Amino acid sequence: MQNQTDRVWMTPATLASLEAELATLRDDDRARAVEVRELIRRAEVGAKPDDGLVEPGMTVTVRFDRDGSTETFLLGSRDLVRQDAGVEVDVYSPTSPLGAAITGRYVGDGVTFEAPNGASLAVTVVAAVPYV
Repeated sequence: MQNQTDRVWMTPATLASLEAELATLRDDDRARAVEVRELIRRAEVGAKPDDGLVEPGMTVTVRFDRDGSTETFLLGSRDLVRQDAGVEVDVYSPTSPLGAAITGRYVGDGVTFEAPNGASLAVTVVAAVPYV
C-alpha cells in the first residue's frame, strides 16, 4: 500500500500526457521512461475533498497581512501542471516558501514565512477549494 506522502497530484490531462510520452519513449530514453513510470505509479488524479484543507490539488487564496492584497493559485507541481494546457491559473509548488508554509493549514489559519528575498511575510488562508 502506498503512503499518502508518496502520491503526486496531477490533473487528468497531465496523466494522459505522461502516458502518451511513455508510449513514445525509445530504448535510449531509459532514464526518462523510469521517471515517467514512477510519476504515473504515484499519480493522484481528480478533485480533492472540499474541506478547507490546503494541499496539492487545491486552488488557494491567501491574504497578505501587510497590505490586504490577495493571491489565488493552484498548489501543485509546476513541472507537471505545465503539461496541462488547460490550467489557466498560477501554480505554486508545495515546496516553495509560501506553499510549504500553508500546506496542511485550513481556511482562516494565519502563518508567517520567509520569502525568497529574505523578507518575513504573514498571510491568512482565505479560501482553499478543489481545483476543477
